[in-house]
Amino acid sequence: MASEEIYHATGGVENHLPQGVVLTSLEAVFGWMRQASFWPATFGLACCAIEMMTYGAPRFDSGRWGQEVFRASPRQADLMIISGRVSQKMAPVLRTVYDQMPNPKWVLAMGVCASSGGMFNNYAVVQGGDHLVPVDIYVPGCPPRPDMLIDAMFKLKKQIVAKYPMAAHEFELRSQAEAEALDAPSTLDMKGLMK
Repeated sequence: MASEEIYHATGGVENHLPQGVVLTSLEAVFGWMRQASFWPATFGLACCAIEMMTYGAPRFDSGRWGQEVFRASPRQADLMIISGRVSQKMAPVLRTVYDQMPNPKWVLAMGVCASSGGMFNNYAVVQGGDHLVPVDIYVPGCPPRPDMLIDAMFKLKKQIVAKYPMAAHEFELRSQAEAEALDAPSTLDMKGLMK
């Protein structure tokens, strides 16, 4: 049985409803619920992880937005925050953790090292998390402040999570987006203002 058939066989109530106004309204309700409860996976790799931990501390208090629960198990998380540089040895581990996360899942690259390799332009560091997993939002800085992470969370909520489809629409969109993201040129190969 194909993976799409398995997905449709195990779907919930949304697979039994006719497509149209009802399904669109249901998608909006689920999008609203998803954006109110991110459960990030703890994946701190370097100095940016300290700022990520500060984001959960009382001064910035991520619990105000329903994100106080950082999950140690990828099977209970829906957001991966790559905070810090990714070494070649850590790359397969990062991909395994991403693959173990249930759908829908999102990835946030925190800091210049997670976004493009940063100052470590050598053989031991992956030049951006987008070489391994499809990244949804980038947070610049070295290291970025917790307020920048808060801003990125709100942008992720508004732009992606609230408008994310479900059921058959979700399966098609996720597989298409992952294929496009992995086939896209890396940030190092892109031509822009800096080259």
